[in-house]
Amino acid sequence: MHPLLLLLHLAAAVMLLLWAVRMVRTGMERAYGAALRDGLRKAQGGAAGMALAGAVLAVLLQSSTAVGLLAAGFAATGLLGGAAGLAALIGADVGSALVVRILSMDLSALIPVLILVGCVLFLKFEGRQPRQFGRIVLGIGFVLLSLQMIGEATAPLRQSQVLPAVIGYLQGDALTAFALIALLTFGLHSSVAMILLLATLAGAGVLPLDAALPMVLGANLGAGFIAVWLTRDMAPAARSIPLGNLLVRALAALGGLVLLALVPVNPDWLGTGGAAQLVNAHLAFNGLLALAALPFVRPVYRLAERLLKEKPVPEVLASQRPQSALDRSTLALPGLALASAKRELLLMGETVEQMFRPVMDLMAGADGERIGAVRDLDTEVNRRHRDIKLFIAEMTRGKLSEDEARRGLELTDVAINMEHIGDIIAKTLLPLADEKNRLRLSFSDEGWAEMLRLHARVLANLQMAMNVLISGDTQSAQQLMREKEAMRQLERDSHARHLKRLQTGNADSIATSNMHLEVVRAFKEINSLLVTVAHPILEEQGLMLKSRLAEPGQETAEALRLA
Repeated sequence: MHPLLLLLHLAAAVMLLLWAVRMVRTGMERAYGAALRDGLRKAQGGAAGMALAGAVLAVLLQSSTAVGLLAAGFAATGLLGGAAGLAALIGADVGSALVVRILSMDLSALIPVLILVGCVLFLKFEGRQPRQFGRIVLGIGFVLLSLQMIGEATAPLRQSQVLPAVIGYLQGDALTAFALIALLTFGLHSSVAMILLLATLAGAGVLPLDAALPMVLGANLGAGFIAVWLTRDMAPAARSIPLGNLLVRALAALGGLVLLALVPVNPDWLGTGGAAQLVNAHLAFNGLLALAALPFVRPVYRLAERLLKEKPVPEVLASQRPQSALDRSTLALPGLALASAKRELLLMGETVEQMFRPVMDLMAGADGERIGAVRDLDTEVNRRHRDIKLFIAEMTRGKLSEDEARRGLELTDVAINMEHIGDIIAKTLLPLADEKNRLRLSFSDEGWAEMLRLHARVLANLQMAMNVLISGDTQSAQQLMREKEAMRQLERDSHARHLKRLQTGNADSIATSNMHLEVVRAFKEINSLLVTVAHPILEEQGLMLKSRLAEPGQETAEALRLA
């Protein structure tokens, strides 16, 4: 095979591996994200229990970085202690190593079955859960397929004249091999993909074990940098968790590098076969690291906190931060003014999302100060609402085309609805969270799970609504409209199940009955307001009725389904 074709084959296989790993994680987050987050938050058993919870989540998500981001987010809102979050992340690294161990097994016979089942579930089913489960199955099939492709692409390398020289150099310079793979792992943003790639090369006889072991240590160090980078804009309480994990991993990886230089490794200790030996070394490193580090998570977290201690920001800098996207110099140019108003609406939507996202976390347990901090964001939402209305009103005093006047009115309507959503959060959901925590009430497990699913659905629809606002895409608008009926059905189902729990005498359901119904009703109302973003797009395409009632014989099946 020509060297360029060989390189293309290998690059395509590596990119497929990265995409497949991401595909599995995305499917798991979309299908079971709320339950996974709730499981991490409720984990018990001290550092060992948190590590176990982190390991389980990493196996499900195929990513320790995703667990680190979850833990950092909970620490930022005060729902998870920093030391507990660090323990979860250390455990997640063990779970990630277990994922590598499973995927490195010869499962090639399952590839056609996984791809077939995944495609059928994803393409032939309308429900969100079956489709996301299909995404997960399909992703696992693609991971195995990509590993097979890597093996095929690297087979000719065994006859290469250049490769032995490169491998020979890396064998003699462990530090360079260590640093190179650390950088590549950070660049790929996936330690799972990197270790699987190295294991495939080792299994093909291209990479000997003595050259591979420093690379395994480098991959583990590079993995520690990923979460640090992704949380760089979070509060210090959140950033301290990945930084603490990086400190532990750096110390262990550098110590392992020194140990490899001093003590020769007997390959028989790690099993038989190059791929198995490399993967077992990776798993052993993370297992031993967890055993050694878990007793010291508190002092390590305190050290990370001290390293990230914030310096006070001068007031002059704070006052220089942009407060609005509205550009009054564009008022005489309606096209630019409307674009400016749309950018301000996006900022308003982001603030609403900041209010809505932590609602269930606040319901789970938060003091009045944290609830008040979220409520204070409603002031910003109200300000942006007022500014957008006045800006568009001033713009309409000039000469406008019919289309420009209509678009201005549509943006005003979106601003009004977003302000209403902020009021629902601030005046309904947050007081309910405060009341629940003050009275020490608990929802039933079933009721809590229902609300988590509804909250996750509305949050996803909030993000979809902002995308529809920007793109104006008809298909996305149709999908958003369908969410109105889906949410209506979910509310009915939740109401029916709640009544059944009341009939069976569930004490938690009885104590929180009114609260449960108010929360679900608020979620439905917020969702209905979000769906209005799609109305102008669908009306323009003739896909909506002015009324739900149609004249006899009128061909409106699609419109009725979307209304």
